[in-house]
Amino acid sequence: MEEELKNFIKVWVSAIISITYCYYISTRVKAGVFRLLSVLPICVLFLLLPLFFSSVHFSGSAAFFLTWLANFKLILFSFDQGPLFPIPSSISQFICFTCFPIKPLQNPKSQDQMPKWVFAIKVAIFGVLLQMYEYKKYMSSNMILVLYSLHIYLEYVILLAPLKLLLSISLGCDLEPQFNEPYLATSLQDFWGRRWNLMVPAILRPAVYVPVRRMAGRKMNSDQALFLGVFASFLVSGAVHELIFFYFTRESPTGEVTWFFVLHGVCTAAEGAVKRTSLVRRWKMCPMISRLLTVGFVVVTGGWLFFPQLTRSGMIDRLADEVFLSIDFVKHKLFYLWRNRSLKS
Repeated sequence: MEEELKNFIKVWVSAIISITYCYYISTRVKAGVFRLLSVLPICVLFLLLPLFFSSVHFSGSAAFFLTWLANFKLILFSFDQGPLFPIPSSISQFICFTCFPIKPLQNPKSQDQMPKWVFAIKVAIFGVLLQMYEYKKYMSSNMILVLYSLHIYLEYVILLAPLKLLLSISLGCDLEPQFNEPYLATSLQDFWGRRWNLMVPAILRPAVYVPVRRMAGRKMNSDQALFLGVFASFLVSGAVHELIFFYFTRESPTGEVTWFFVLHGVCTAAEGAVKRTSLVRRWKMCPMISRLLTVGFVVVTGGWLFFPQLTRSGMIDRLADEVFLSIDFVKHKLFYLWRNRSLKS
């Protein structure tokens, strides 16, 4: 753990220095190809930084924050687009908005604030889930699939929510939420576009969806161009997940997770096309049923294509083990500090 913490400090110091370079050098270069060339060395560095970790949590966070989101933000920034444009007024804001999955809240009145007790319930449920791993051998395959799905969601929320609060206080501005209760999604469009990991669609929309749809619209009708834009966004997301899974497992990609996102891209685009028909516009499904169908489809297809590579490598079990290890590490350090203070007094 102590060695991993040293690597953690080295990686994030390197990231901060790199983004400082982008702020002071690349912002002075005119937007376009030359600015892109100035940030490409940083993008290459961010591809390598997750390899410095053996911890699943540290390599995963570096891959998600730096390799994926920061690289996409810097590429968009090269053309005066994305979350880094307009350029933040201070270096601290530029670093935070580049490194972390955050962006300023555009319309505070439009955001429904969930009660704080809801977060406490999620923490309690996550604690129960961790204890359930000891009894995994007695569970059915469907129960294990639900366990894994809840684990991924709750761990994301529990790690990112305090980070968002801390950065919001440090930067002095309200930030958009990373998740919007995805279990309440009434459609795949709702799930992927407005509820799950909201920083990702905010990046993929200007980086992939809009340019693909614009280029396709020159030779196709609007529905075909829209379908291709959605499909391309999910395809890119699948390819990036393959890379992140490599950082997790250090094994060659299998293509399963790409097929998961390809399937959801096709289904999401088809869902949108069906919704635009006059018959569907007049007919509305009960929200409870649509939520069960949407979340059920995500969980079932996840068990088919998303989780197998992770379970074969033991990555999800390692996630739980590392949480327990971190708790024990903190307890040991606190006990050590308490004992030293007691001896001095």
